[in-house]
Amino acid sequence: MALDTPTKLRNETIYSIFVRNYSPEGNFEGVRRDLDRIRDLGTDIIWLMPIQPSGKMHRKGSLGSPYAIQDYRKINPEYGTMDDFIRLTEDIHAHGMKCIIDVVYNHTSPDSWLAQNHPEWFYHKKDGSLGNRVGDWWDVVDLDYTQAALWDYQIDTLKMWAKYVDGFRCDVAPLVPVAFWKRARKEVAQVRPGAIWLAESVDPGFIRMSRSHGMECASDAELYQAFDICYDYDIYETFFGVLTGENTLQDYADAVNRQEVMYPGNYVKLRCLENHDRVRAAWLIRDEKALRAWTAFCAFQKGIFMIYAGEEKAVRHKPTLFDRDTVDWDAAENRDLTDLIRRLTEIRRDPVFADSSYQVSVKGDHTILAVHTANAHDPSEKTGSRIVGIFNTKGEPSVFSVRDEIPDGVYENLIDGSRVEVEDMGRLAVDGAPVIFRVD
Repeated sequence: MALDTPTKLRNETIYSIFVRNYSPEGNFEGVRRDLDRIRDLGTDIIWLMPIQPSGKMHRKGSLGSPYAIQDYRKINPEYGTMDDFIRLTEDIHAHGMKCIIDVVYNHTSPDSWLAQNHPEWFYHKKDGSLGNRVGDWWDVVDLDYTQAALWDYQIDTLKMWAKYVDGFRCDVAPLVPVAFWKRARKEVAQVRPGAIWLAESVDPGFIRMSRSHGMECASDAELYQAFDICYDYDIYETFFGVLTGENTLQDYADAVNRQEVMYPGNYVKLRCLENHDRVRAAWLIRDEKALRAWTAFCAFQKGIFMIYAGEEKAVRHKPTLFDRDTVDWDAAENRDLTDLIRRLTEIRRDPVFADSSYQVSVKGDHTILAVHTANAHDPSEKTGSRIVGIFNTKGEPSVFSVRDEIPDGVYENLIDGSRVEVEDMGRLAVDGAPVIFRVD
């Protein structure tokens, strides 16, 4: 694990934005004018998906994937100028938030500046042409990190952007050598001390596939040497399986609990119900009560919470990456989760979330009981207060026993101020709405 990773990241919230599809303007100004609203959600960090120009060769769609970058050191002219970008970052900072940008270092577009000027830095197929190692990514060509000069160029590029931004979300980070990321982290710190490093780690199936084809592909445990935050794709398939009926809720609870013991003590996982690569949560979870329960549980989890722009309105349509497809903020089927998310981000600021022992269990068929217990800092001390979360994943009323976890008493639901009563030797009744309360 990166030794200087601050666990206070577990108190924070990321808001992810695809500039092209965020607003009718589809540019930096469309984001900048909405910063008050974004901040008021409880956002600490804005993550801007790739801001560089997309290549034209082998484009997917009419505008190309933002992850097929033509020039790492330039701004996509659709979005504005470098001055417009700097103005946006300065305004983000003025609003008390940080800004991270995407780093796409496994590959470039086939017509990238690097491909034209340094073809020796790329992976070559047997016929000598540039190629990629993941077949369906036919709009990109892979870089070759056995080339030492490539490392220098890429790190210098990071240091250039670090003058303006507070860190980086690194696309398919496992396919780039961990040694590169460790060096990059060290050198970027000279320009931006305390920069945030978020790895798009990958699921177990992708790791097995990559390694079986002779590709270097790092596990989360390896990536944590250089990164502060990893995706929770290590257990995403189990979560998705719960929603589709292929896994039980207990399967998912077991997977979450394994994370607590298999990673370093200061590990930070990215907790999100959706992102630009996955279907919208509101498309998958159609019942509003169930969606609210899963949203609350996601925010309650140990790690940093992320919202993909539009999620706060329960937008169902997943915007394409390859064309203009503006988020429909006013669709008839939308449901406003703003107040819930705002309250959850407030609750997450409690110090217990940053320094806790975390345990998840299942009550009945559909209810998650999750507990953060404040860590002691000396073996002679007792562990501290607890924050308990109860989430019925169907949004249904239920009654169950918490005798082994919570003493009888009356508690306050931190979400809405309502009473939570544990009585009759540990029985608890809930109406289906998410419940979070403190046990001192």
